[in-house]
Amino acid sequence: MPFVLHEFALSGNCYKIRLTAAHVGLPLERRQYDILKGETRTAQFLSEVNANGRIPVLQVGDDDFLPESNAAAFYIADGSDLIPADRFERADLLRWLFWEQYNHEPNIATVRFWRTLVGEDDLSDLQRALLPGKVAAGEAALALMDEHLGRSAYLVLDRLTLADIVLYAYTHVAEEGGFDLQPYPNVRAWLSRVASHPAHIAITD
Repeated sequence: MPFVLHEFALSGNCYKIRLTAAHVGLPLERRQYDILKGETRTAQFLSEVNANGRIPVLQVGDDDFLPESNAAAFYIADGSDLIPADRFERADLLRWLFWEQYNHEPNIATVRFWRTLVGEDDLSDLQRALLPGKVAAGEAALALMDEHLGRSAYLVLDRLTLADIVLYAYTHVAEEGGFDLQPYPNVRAWLSRVASHPAHIAITD
């Protein structure tokens, strides 16, 4: 059964799916879309890939399309060592996946996107007004991670799980958005641990 990733390569949300697939040895066919040119908002994309007009979307076979990055990453990781067998530990992993999309990604990823791809000079008045709050919320997310990682080498267990892959995706490029990682030594050490795994691939691979 072929697996196709509809993506924008620089997106951390897309990268986390590729990274998960690399860890489980799953080959992916990659189809690129330029989100800056509106290629995910065309009538064809909306009718055939994702009616929500967003990527990534994991296509499984010919007819099954799974949007939402963490859902797609979980689908790929399910049945592997990346997903704990224990009921509580599995729920704790999901806690980090939900937190990533609610507290981490909307701030760290958005600031990175605005500053590196849109450019601060081209931000709308609303985006410019929201920027300080998003920076503060992103710093709070990094501080929470750093406090947790001061007690544990990884986010859920004493080994790599899907939670680490999902949070790695945007944390490791946070500095591209202007976030300073120097105040977060536990986060920096964790980033090195995640990247040291043999199956690891870079966002540019």
